Amino acid sequence: MAITLAEAKVGMADKVDQQVIDMFRRSSLLLDNMTFDNCISPGTGGSTLAYGYVQLKTPSTSAVRTINSEYTPGEAKREKKTTNAIIMGGSFQVDRVLQNTAGAVDELAFQAEQKIKATANYFHNLVINGTAASGGFDGLKQLLTKTENEMTSTVSLTTSAELDENYNAFLDEMDALVSSLDGNASMLLMNNQMLIKLRSIARRAGYYERSKDDFGRTVETYAGVPMVDLGKYYNGTETVDVVATEGGKTAIYAVALGLDGFHGISPTGTGVITSYMPDLSAPGAVKTGEVELVAGVALKNTLKAAVLKDIAIAPAAAAAQVDAGEDDDGAE
Repeated sequence: MAITLAEAKVGMADKVDQQVIDMFRRSSLLLDNMTFDNCISPGTGGSTLAYGYVQLKTPSTSAVRTINSEYTPGEAKREKKTTNAIIMGGSFQVDRVLQNTAGAVDELAFQAEQKIKATANYFHNLVINGTAASGGFDGLKQLLTKTENEMTSTVSLTTSAELDENYNAFLDEMDALVSSLDGNASMLLMNNQMLIKLRSIARRAGYYERSKDDFGRTVETYAGVPMVDLGKYYNGTETVDVVATEGGKTAIYAVALGLDGFHGISPTGTGVITSYMPDLSAPGAVKTGEVELVAGVALKNTLKAAVLKDIAIAPAAAAAQVDAGEDDDGAE
């Protein structure tokens, strides 16, 4: 069985829960479009949210043979894998006096929305940078390491002049990235700086389009594939890009969403997202609310995702200077 957030909303009778689902969908184009295999059940006495699956690593091949000869045997290669859903979210508190005198700004709704945005951004971070070794789940960076769909860019896009000079060469790299997928790409995942560069290239090539979705969001596409800025997340110390730029270089991830490719995992039922909003009429001066996302990701087929890394979008010297400045500030 599988479910999307839109389908999870339909199964909820509580209007507040439906609004929370919509907030998550508005906060993340990825979450809004991802299918979740909602079959995880810890079982009696279980304490983990493990999800086991079989990953297709090498597809089968076809060949020709001559009369009185045999085919050379060749088998598709699979590997048993395990990943985990994790519980993410948080709580917030609002004084009942502040809520009752909030006026035009509903303090409870504001705090809930901010917590939802933070949770969606944290999920984005795990989708790219997560590792099972750190108590989360393996993200795309880990899943694609040393696979044939891990590609390295040789094109520099650091200035407008280089965009004019090198965009055709970069289009070739983008073609290789998208074509490496088994099936059509569903999304191109990147940071904002890379999206600005790719938008400029798409315009130069006539591949750029933009439209509005059901939530009124502007969705920009490269050759029909949505370009998604995964944004930033707060790691407790500073706000950083989900898809990092290091030494002036960054990456673009291409994914084919679906249960046979890259998809989410969640507990049985419609409990991928849960909210707990306080009863304002009950005793207690300080009211506590919570929002929770229980999810992970799985890559069923290694050809359903790809990455183009080391894309030069800023001069390395300038990037190093910025990094050094940040270190100096931290030392102070």
